[in-house]
Amino acid sequence: MEGQKKHFYEFGPFRVDPTKRLLLRDGTPQPLTPKAFDILLVLVRQDGQVIEKDDLMRAVWPDTVVEENNLTRNISALRKALGEGPQDHSYVVTVPGRGYSFVAGVKDVADEPAALLVEKYSRTHLVVEEEEENNETGGRDDTGTRRVGETLTRKQDHFSRASRHPGVSSVIFKALVITAFAGLAVALGYYWPSGRFRRADEPRVAVGSIAVLPFKMIGADPANEYLGLGMADALITRLGNIRAVVVRPTSAVRKYTDPGQDPVAVGREQGVEAVLDGSMQRIEDRLRVTVQLVNVRSGAPLWAGKFDERFTDIFAVQDSISEQVARALMPELTGAEHARLTKRHTENTEAYQLYLKGRYFWNKRNVEGFKKAIDYFQQAIDKDPNYALAYAGLADCYGVLTNYHVLAPNESIPKARVAALKALEIDETLAEAHCMLAGIKHEHEWDFPGAERLFKQAIMLNPNYATAHQWYAEFLTTMGRHPEAIAEIRKAQELDPLSLIINVMVGATYHFARQYDESIEQSLKTIEMDSNFYYAHAFLGKAYAQKGMHEQAVAELQKATDLSEDDFLVVAWLGHAYAEAGKKGEALTVLKKLEGLSKRRYVSPADVALVYAGLGDKDQAFVWLEKAYEKRDPFTVKHLKVDPVFDSLHSDPRFRDLLRRTGLEP
Repeated sequence: MEGQKKHFYEFGPFRVDPTKRLLLRDGTPQPLTPKAFDILLVLVRQDGQVIEKDDLMRAVWPDTVVEENNLTRNISALRKALGEGPQDHSYVVTVPGRGYSFVAGVKDVADEPAALLVEKYSRTHLVVEEEEENNETGGRDDTGTRRVGETLTRKQDHFSRASRHPGVSSVIFKALVITAFAGLAVALGYYWPSGRFRRADEPRVAVGSIAVLPFKMIGADPANEYLGLGMADALITRLGNIRAVVVRPTSAVRKYTDPGQDPVAVGREQGVEAVLDGSMQRIEDRLRVTVQLVNVRSGAPLWAGKFDERFTDIFAVQDSISEQVARALMPELTGAEHARLTKRHTENTEAYQLYLKGRYFWNKRNVEGFKKAIDYFQQAIDKDPNYALAYAGLADCYGVLTNYHVLAPNESIPKARVAALKALEIDETLAEAHCMLAGIKHEHEWDFPGAERLFKQAIMLNPNYATAHQWYAEFLTTMGRHPEAIAEIRKAQELDPLSLIINVMVGATYHFARQYDESIEQSLKTIEMDSNFYYAHAFLGKAYAQKGMHEQAVAELQKATDLSEDDFLVVAWLGHAYAEAGKKGEALTVLKKLEGLSKRRYVSPADVALVYAGLGDKDQAFVWLEKAYEKRDPFTVKHLKVDPVFDSLHSDPRFRDLLRRTGLEP
């Protein structure tokens, strides 16, 4: 037992010792009945989650039938021990009709500090007798539990008598001193004189998942704001090469730029085991970086380092950080992993800074950001024509411009294809470039075997690349392989659980598989994450429409269009919902709007077609589908076969002919 790690739960001024069954407030034991302590343990271990009453009673009174008032009385005793008043429930919150939730923010602390070892053995222990589960009332307090005051007094008196025997006292004292110094020695072995913590090449905690936060810029010139997110993005790319560790993508962490972010809280929100948190300060030509790897469960640092280098040596700093963090996460790396971890895509500092600025604006995910990103990526390429990542960045930008109604597919996709091919010509191991080419083959070239091959290649190169799993799931949906698509989109969700678009696509995948109840459930969960994310409202409305809930469908799709401003696909879905709800006038108004917009901006012809399909005008629906076919519009293949909005066209021979020409059917 001596060699085993101990752990405790801490919140506010309290510490819970599960082994000795103690509740301490600022080091002082608090009286608590056994069942109240059991309830406390269940609640703190599920911090922030709602525990149903029945589940809590089964956990505390296993194999025993008890009345609910037993739970209520012990909750009351627990609140009293925590110092809560009738209206002050800052720890245990009642969730009406369900159960209870512990809301204090619990920290799981491992390896008790040496200083506390002396305190632990020098303080009086509160001893609680085991509660008897019967109907006897004698010797019990008003919670139905045996009184413990007398037992406590005897134990305290026993300890006092022991302290009056010098021999015994001396032995205990020597043991405590030895224990304390042993703990101190362990601590000194953990903390290095240089200010760093345990050496990265001597890991002690296995970590399977990590989030890298945007580095905080100290006294930052606004012109250097891109560096913090850029450093995180670079380290995420490098650490993603460790196959045994899941690394959250940049899209998942870009919102954590607030200097006051608590890395442990972020880690819990992201569902990871460790967080890499750092700060940067650029002073003229020098760069000072402080970074630490934090264990999310305990809040303890696993590794930390400080770097002070010339800015031109930023690559050396990244090499050092990524390699030492990798070794803290994984004691042994394969030769290939180590090579990818320290691989540099450019030695040109100016090109690298331009690339970082490009990624900074790319991550804003708006039209203005994409245009600026294209400019910076192109400047980086001008500085270093062999910069593969800059070409991959260009491909990413051009690849999404059609989705944002900036360029038609025949304008944007050829540029995306050229950039992706150039990136792979320079470095064939870039998963992002493989994924972009796979998307082009799927949505624009309609080369489905080639698309699947490239999707699998991207995932093989970087299993942690959530977007590759998402796009592959969309491909599998197009192919009608719905069980595989659901499994793949769930994998993407596992890798990036807080991604709004991935969570929406979980609902979309269920929708296209005709599993409308599951689609509704997932869409509602996504709306809970962000009630203003229009795409979740859109798929919720589409699912309602398929269940014949036309009023709810129109309401959700109207909300989606109000939030999206100019997503013409969502506008078209609203027009289709109007038509199915019998509101022909409103549907025609939407149709007129789309046709007018198509003269000024790129509107997918398939969007117009689906409104005509809802109105029952098959001839016009096929006229616009032919236009989509001619433009190689991505919507043509992604939705034509699987989207229920086109179900009314399935019996028409023209529909089968269109499927054959797109390659969706033999």
